[in-house]
Amino acid sequence: MEKILNAARGAAVALLVSGGAAIAADVPESDDAIKVILNDWTGQHVSTKIAGELLKKMGYNIEYVSAGALPQHAGLAQGNLHFQAEVWTNNIGDLYPKAVESGDIVVLGDLGLEPREGWIYPPYMEEKCPGLPGYQALYDCAQAFATAETFPNGRLITYPADWGTRSRDIVAGIELPYNAVAGGSEGAMMAELQSAYAAGDPILMMIWQPHWIFADLDLNWVEWNPVEGECVEEAQERDTACGFQQASVEKVVWGGFEEKWPAAYKMLSLYSQTNEEQNAAILAVDNQGRDLDEVVAEWLANNEAKWQRWIDEAMQ
Repeated sequence: MEKILNAARGAAVALLVSGGAAIAADVPESDDAIKVILNDWTGQHVSTKIAGELLKKMGYNIEYVSAGALPQHAGLAQGNLHFQAEVWTNNIGDLYPKAVESGDIVVLGDLGLEPREGWIYPPYMEEKCPGLPGYQALYDCAQAFATAETFPNGRLITYPADWGTRSRDIVAGIELPYNAVAGGSEGAMMAELQSAYAAGDPILMMIWQPHWIFADLDLNWVEWNPVEGECVEEAQERDTACGFQQASVEKVVWGGFEEKWPAAYKMLSLYSQTNEEQNAAILAVDNQGRDLDEVVAEWLANNEAKWQRWIDEAMQ
């Protein structure tokens, strides 16, 4: 009898081991590379690289592909790109909502960030532009924000050109006497902001948070009229302008992703980041000069209990 029980126990263990191996063998479900999108700001690099490294731990073949914030949606909808960790829903263009409605792009849920976007300025500019932080003050003190190239108009530094034209559209729509000048890159924008701040020079800039710059500099936001519901950026008037529709930050995949890589789909649905986590990582990369991959590896080492749960649940 004991031999029979031992044999039965052995068979059961073998079955469990076999079952575990079978589950592991099913992942990756395809050897094709999951093409993970990199945009051109550091916070997105952090959230993307962490997700990509977790997929690698599950056995997936990962390829990082650089794409613009608006052009990326066509690639996702067509299946040429597969995962984007940070779609800011107030800067999506016309294609994105149509592709989501048709199912060509699937929203996995919020990443977990609590974002804000708008125009910022150093506090010392309130002496040169009385009435700030209210946006109406900008009409009366455009020259306080002017440069030799823009005078008598003020100068507003906006997002890089391939991020869209939202600031420029608002400036034109409410007839604000400012020249909207596209920043060359996130790094160039931050360098100019820090330089102007150190010199006490005027500067007005479109920016977002979470971002390490708010841990480095004291900055104020331009305030707009409150609005119930959505702020329609494309249809604003001088006296009632509401500024910028505030975003949620969504994780999205190509419409065929779940069928092709179901375990990866589930893990990415569970994956999250917080402002605090991302701010610390951005600060390390952009302000302390640390390597992005090193910072990502450090996050993984410090948060194994968190991400292992995501992987375990996805593999069930």
